[in-house]
Amino acid sequence: MNIEMQCCGLILLLVVFFFYHRQKKIYLTTEKAFVRIFLVITIGLTLDILSLAALKYMDRLPELLVDLTCKAYLATLILTALNGIFYVTADIYDNSPGYRKRTFIYCTLAVIGILLVLFTPIYKNVENPDTLYTDGPSVLITYAFCMLFFVVMLVLVIREKHQMNPKRREAVIAWLLLWVAASMIQFLNNNRILLVGYSGAIAVMIIYLKLENPETNLDRQTGLFNQNALIQYINQLFSMKMDFSLLVVCLPSSLVRSNPEADRRVRIEIVRYISSLPNCLVFKGTENEILLLLQDTDQLEQLAEQLEERFNSGWGHNQEIQIRPDWMMIPHGSVMNRAEDILFCLQYARQNSIEFAESGSVILDQDFASRMYEEWLVEHLLDDAIKNDWIDVYYQPIYSIREKRFVSAEALSRIIDGEGTVYTPDVFIPIAEKNGMILKFGELVFKKVCQFISNHHPENRGIHYIEVNLSVVQCSYEHLADSFIEIMEWYHIDPSMINLEITESGSVGTRKTLLDNMQKLIDYGVRFSLDDFGTGHSNLNYIVDMPVDIVKFDRSMIVSYFDNGKAKYVMDAAMHMIHGMDLQIVSEGIETKEQLDTMEDLGISYIQGYYFSRPISSDAFLSFLDKNYAEIPEELENGIG
Repeated sequence: MNIEMQCCGLILLLVVFFFYHRQKKIYLTTEKAFVRIFLVITIGLTLDILSLAALKYMDRLPELLVDLTCKAYLATLILTALNGIFYVTADIYDNSPGYRKRTFIYCTLAVIGILLVLFTPIYKNVENPDTLYTDGPSVLITYAFCMLFFVVMLVLVIREKHQMNPKRREAVIAWLLLWVAASMIQFLNNNRILLVGYSGAIAVMIIYLKLENPETNLDRQTGLFNQNALIQYINQLFSMKMDFSLLVVCLPSSLVRSNPEADRRVRIEIVRYISSLPNCLVFKGTENEILLLLQDTDQLEQLAEQLEERFNSGWGHNQEIQIRPDWMMIPHGSVMNRAEDILFCLQYARQNSIEFAESGSVILDQDFASRMYEEWLVEHLLDDAIKNDWIDVYYQPIYSIREKRFVSAEALSRIIDGEGTVYTPDVFIPIAEKNGMILKFGELVFKKVCQFISNHHPENRGIHYIEVNLSVVQCSYEHLADSFIEIMEWYHIDPSMINLEITESGSVGTRKTLLDNMQKLIDYGVRFSLDDFGTGHSNLNYIVDMPVDIVKFDRSMIVSYFDNGKAKYVMDAAMHMIHGMDLQIVSEGIETKEQLDTMEDLGISYIQGYYFSRPISSDAFLSFLDKNYAEIPEELENGIG
């Protein structure tokens, strides 16, 4: 009886079972599929050995028993191929309706194949005791259905390769090649070399080593499940539409100062205690984070109270070591879309949550997730805008009281996406400043302004200069002046055509860098304005210290002037001081004739606001200038725009 290969295969499977069984597992869908493959191949190898034994002693056994044993082995081959498909589709389709429909079809085909195997003849070749085997219709049907399932697996692996784990794809391909090669060798050698069962055992070994070794999901240092396991498990819960809660324990970077050994012992004690908690899975997050996942969301508060009480009782031999971790809670993981979003949300909370920074505790609920996703969408919008040239510049005309015409304009950035939706700076500038994209974005806006000046020469329509806003982050960029000078030289721009607006808040933490950049640009010929004066950061010392030519009164200050009697005295004093320094004033936010007349009576130099025009596209701005360059017609009485 040539059962040496089958026995070797069983030994391999027993070795895999020993190591797999003794390791901590998270029981992902693909792990369950692997276990089914393992069991079917193990049963198949066992039945292969039993069928050979039945053939050898068939003269002593009932023929029906011999036939059933041999056909049962053939049925396990079909079941192995079927479970191979399930192992592939578990990665591709999860638990979608399409997956369930395909599962029904594959199971139906397998049942048909097994029934045909059971009810068609099988021929037993026992002439040579050393080469016992079976053939006939049952065997051919088995080969046909196995090959059919192999083709399906191969098509899925090729067609859905982007949906599969790359390592799983490689393991499945290796399995297919092994089994097909073994089947061909066995078939071409008239079953004298029985390799099919052994090749299945080798395939299990490959899948185990490459993918299904539970140790790959464990953090070596703590023994907890790692982030890879967390991502796989949460995505599995998402695919099954199951809710869950997360409690994140953020330990201090140092638990016991100046005593690394004691620090290590306390960490082990904490990990062991948390690992022993029932009804939750415990994962290692970043260096000092431990994540507890509960599928029963009602237990979150109870678990949090239990952990807080344990930490309050102290750690160490005499519980003398007090540790105060920070806490993050996600009551309902279903408010996120993917496991990766959960990890991003935790990082986002550490960096952006005022509540977490102040109290060391934060609840990441639906509102928090919505803010995170909105910011994320804006980041993608910014990235797409830079890549696809969706950045546009609108211009708001500025009227000169003395000259009675429009002499400048403020350049205001816009993003217009591929569908034509217009986004204003209040949507994307705060995010761009936070993630550092403002430097690239601001440079592109400045280039577009210079390109506009170079192409259309607005100075020929009475424009003395264009105002361009500088963000807080740009003010702290050491090479800002060099970059802007290079752009102006590239477009051959007269620097007097550029007026850069800085905000008071932008000069707080970056004073020296800002002043250095300003001086270099002023020496080149650029002028500066102090923007948003009166928005809450107002400090008259800024006007004294900053080399600006123009001060812009924010709309809020103008509104206060008309609504609040005390604000009039503040604004009068500010204007008196600014005029005393021979600086000019731009009044923003003028919307009515009354406001215009009042600002003119107060001696304001320039007027900007909806009374004349909203920010308009470059083409509309040029048309506006053509219409109003020679003189301001009677429309001044009622406003323009």
